[in-house]
Amino acid sequence: MSDPVIDVDSLTAIDVHTHAEISRTGHGALSPELFGTSEEYFKAHGHRQPTIDEMAAYYRERHMAAVVFTVDAEHATGHPRIANEEVAESCAAHADVLVPFASVDPHKGRAGVREARRLVEEHGVRGFKFHPSIQAFSPDDRMAYPLYEAIEELGVPALFHTGQTGIGAGVPGGGGIRLKYSNPMLVDDVAVDFPELRIILAHPSFPWQDEALAVATHKPYVYIDLSGWSPKYFPPQLVRYANTLLKDKVLFGSDYPVITPDRWLADFEKLDIKPEVRPRILKDNAARLLGLTKN
Repeated sequence: MSDPVIDVDSLTAIDVHTHAEISRTGHGALSPELFGTSEEYFKAHGHRQPTIDEMAAYYRERHMAAVVFTVDAEHATGHPRIANEEVAESCAAHADVLVPFASVDPHKGRAGVREARRLVEEHGVRGFKFHPSIQAFSPDDRMAYPLYEAIEELGVPALFHTGQTGIGAGVPGGGGIRLKYSNPMLVDDVAVDFPELRIILAHPSFPWQDEALAVATHKPYVYIDLSGWSPKYFPPQLVRYANTLLKDKVLFGSDYPVITPDRWLADFEKLDIKPEVRPRILKDNAARLLGLTKN
């Protein structure tokens, strides 16, 4: 990977969880049915689906950087993904503010492993996103282990959606999406079997918040991002651990565009977080994890 060009000192925050929802050609990351349920879940009716160029301008204006990814769930949904190469190339055009992650469906087997290596080595991808519920796999399924092995060897993080998802909410049968796959305890096996793999548990993990906290405190390379929820709804134990035992392992994430960093940060300002911990959550922990700083 090439050295990052982000000037971390000039940033106010690093958002580790944003979505590329639409391609250059107008192709959506999700089917219209599933995307519509997500809007309802987040009360984000009619929110715009910004292009990556627009995302870069949005974050640059706020002196923030952002991790950008899509979700490859072609096997389970039959919906073609947004190409990882497009995400990487678009982020490379805005390398001062955007950090590209990729998503590879674990069902793709050895082809997925080859793709992951190529994306990091040739396209500058700096991490991978998994959404077990949408991708219809259990994180501890040995099917995914060759992919984890490659990601660990490449030295980049793996981010796992955890907890309930708004995708499919309200659709009969939840749109076929099984919540059980997003229990963070299933990622504990991954942390055991790949001890050098940097893992991010995305979101306050309702209804498994205590499980997420247990995994993150027990496994040294497991982190938690705070995306997908307004901070005013954070469970009290999450706030307590963020202030203490996990102060170096909790990361700011918004879930943009369904939740904006403006809304998230306004609510975070009112949260009872120690002054010395705030910069760690907003920027320092992510900068270190993403390799944007030397320390």
